[in-house]
Parts: sequence; C-alpha cells; structure tokens
Amino acid sequence: MNRFLNLLKTMPQKINIFSNGGFIEFDAGSFDNWCVFITKPGGKRFAPTDVQYFSRLKILGKKYGQQKIYDDFVVIFNRCTKIIDPVIFELISVLCRFYENDSLEMEIWFNVLYAGMIAEENKENAILKKRIKRLGMHQLLIEDMESEMAANFSKGKKWKELGQLMKSKGF
Repeated sequence: MNRFLNLLKTMPQKINIFSNGGFIEFDAGSFDNWCVFITKPGGKRFAPTDVQYFSRLKILGKKYGQQKIYDDFVVIFNRCTKIIDPVIFELISVLCRFYENDSLEMEIWFNVLYAGMIAEENKENAILKKRIKRLGMHQLLIEDMESEMAANFSKGKKWKELGQLMKSKGF
C-alpha cells in the first residue's frame, strides 16, 4: 500500500489548462514532487526556469509597465496559499486581458509564478516560503535588476539575511 501511495505522489498533477490548450502541472523534479512543468499544445513539455520567465517578464515590463506587472503579481501573491485554488486561475485570466497580444504569454508566466509559490508553500523546511518569489519579482521589476541576477540573487544566502531584506521591503 505504501508503495502505491508513493507512486501516486510522483505522478504528474495537472493544475490548469491554458486558453491555447497547453497546460501546467506539478511533477517530480530533481529535488521534490513540486517541480512546475508547462506542456505546450502539441506535447512539448519543459520546466521553466526563473531566468527564462524573468527575462520575458523584463521585456514585457518595458512594454506594459514594470509596476503594472508587479502589482498584478502581488494580487496573485496575496491570495496564494499552499492549496491550489481554481478561482486564482480565473483571476489570472482576467488580469491578463490587459496585456492584449501578450495575454496568453502573461497567463502562462503568472500561472508559473502562482504554481511556484504553491510549491514554495508546500516545501518541507522552506522558511521564507512564497516570499522568495516576491523578492525576485520585486528585484526584477521594481529595482530593475537584470533577469539573471534577480533569478539567482538568493542562492547561497542565509534565510535570515533574505528575511531581513524582505522585511525591509515590506513583505
């Protein structure tokens, strides 16, 4: 029975379907079962990296406003818990209507961020939880840090140092 339960834990868990038919899911990754995967229509599956979506959000921020993207992210952040909530996916769809021709891409990246925050909330021994995503987004969009630097900023730093930095920024 335990073997069966462990197998279930490592099976992909589809959490949302995009307007183009692609979808987002959790599956086993290198570290745990909370790796976020995107499957494009046609079946190409990949795990987006922070650098990948930060790079795109930086470009889209120049087009639509970095503050606007950050504010929309904070709306999602404030509603995120450790439980997947379909209402938040609906909220993301509504928020993304503003982004005109880029609405699908923003829908995907906000889904990735939301799923990433759920994963952080569920990770064992994670102290900073979803706030780590907010720090990266703040550095990227508000402080105008380069994508790669913002994506890798927290690596190797102590949680207390990062927690103090977050507190100084109000989150």
